[in-house]
Amino acid sequence: MGRALVAANWKMNGSRRLAREIMDGLRAGGVDRLQARVAVCPPFVYLEQVAALAEGLPVAVGAQNLGDHEGGAYTGEVSAAMLAEAGCRYVIVGHSERRALYGEDDGTVARKFELALSAGLTPILCVGETPDEREAGRTDAVVQGQLRAVLSHAGTDAFAEAVVAYEPVWAIGSGRSASPAQAQAVHRLIRDTIAAQDATIAAALPILYGGSVKPDNAGELFAMEDIDGGLIGGASLDADDFLAICRTAG
Repeated sequence: MGRALVAANWKMNGSRRLAREIMDGLRAGGVDRLQARVAVCPPFVYLEQVAALAEGLPVAVGAQNLGDHEGGAYTGEVSAAMLAEAGCRYVIVGHSERRALYGEDDGTVARKFELALSAGLTPILCVGETPDEREAGRTDAVVQGQLRAVLSHAGTDAFAEAVVAYEPVWAIGSGRSASPAQAQAVHRLIRDTIAAQDATIAAALPILYGGSVKPDNAGELFAMEDIDGGLIGGASLDADDFLAICRTAG
């Protein structure tokens, strides 16, 4: 397993001023001395600004979404190639909010995953269950179904160049977090599902946890065997909090 990865997902938050404040805060706070890998995923309009502010820092830039076509008459969409040209290394694919609010099904997510790889981007594939699915005891079936949709479309080898993020939908933005044991159980399920196809790829696959991660619970979560970092939402909008989380992943 490589170094832990901690990725910030600003969602639809921010401004040019806030982007500068966060990136300046990461620089001043010693992001260059962290052991963990760090990525920042701002809204589309701030990508090139953040890429410029990240110059000289060990901070990769990622996008929060991409279009499901290579290009053409798809007004309002942004292609994988455009993201790469803007300086992105990562792109979030299949976030629960995209699935729930914008109707992205497993097939759409799988296409986006493959397009990201074709442009040289590393997809951060999000999987996770809703509150109703958890209460119905369907967590394993839902997560495996989301993974297998991408496996069947892109192939197992594609996961050698990917990241998976488990985001229990019931924990996102709720202030609740899965317990370390709950999160570890699903992370192990994810790794075992990939291992059934290729054990070597599964062992090297970074699996992040995303669900109300904060400085005060990050250490316990990241100490779990199969949790390799985090996909951080609200806490990533404060440079000090985000740095504190990153330090626990080192």
